[in-house]
Amino acid sequence: MTTPLPDRHPPLPILWHDDDLVAVYKPAGWLVHRTGLDAGETRFVMQALRDQLGRHVYPVHRLDKGTCGVLVMALHADAARALSQAFEHHRVRKRYLALVRGHAPATASVDHALRPDDAPPDASAQPARTSLRCIARLERPEPSDARFATTRAALVEAWPETGRRHQIRRHLKHIAHPILGDATHGKGPLNRWWAERLGLQRLWLHAWQLALPHPATGQPLVLDSGLHHPVLDGVSAPAGHGIADLGDWLERVLPMEWQRGSVPAN
Repeated sequence: MTTPLPDRHPPLPILWHDDDLVAVYKPAGWLVHRTGLDAGETRFVMQALRDQLGRHVYPVHRLDKGTCGVLVMALHADAARALSQAFEHHRVRKRYLALVRGHAPATASVDHALRPDDAPPDASAQPARTSLRCIARLERPEPSDARFATTRAALVEAWPETGRRHQIRRHLKHIAHPILGDATHGKGPLNRWWAERLGLQRLWLHAWQLALPHPATGQPLVLDSGLHHPVLDGVSAPAGHGIADLGDWLERVLPMEWQRGSVPAN
């Protein structure tokens, strides 16, 4: 009997690498580490990165399986401790992009406490705050719902000020602008409608940038995914890092006829 060969995945794109930490681009559909919730999954960032670098790596934060973008790992215990404390004490600035239902407001600050998903029903909700900015709006001249003549969407930038599980997803749902492709907090029929037009079923949430103190020097370090396009309000990010998954955003979402003029400038 022949033993099946293990799955082979291309190397994870390295965004930053020094003696203390490594930042990679996590593709959508990958788990950060093994979990009993996805027993059949074979793609884990920790395992792949350990094999790729030939050394142990330490997780200090996480991204949902469906989210793509910047993920940081420590390379030794002291760095892991320093980075974990930076996340815990809100010294890390996170920027996300999300494609959402409807025309989101130009700016919004969501202060809505969240109870952990796995907490008992009587558990107290924890403070949670997210700042939002609408980058662009889209209106397609075909209905996804018979009640309306057109279908609207918005490209939103999100800054979570706290780190609750699924915080951005739950806060956008709270203000009636759920992320497209969110099977848990979104709308199934609308998700399927957009999947047909975008040619892909996925969660349209992208971890665009992390700004954090370096664990050894304390100096500010800004790590970005490389996503850059004129519709992103001229953000000065470098050209892409050759990351195929970014094509999901650049080629499927950004070429649409975004109505940027309808969003007041900051």
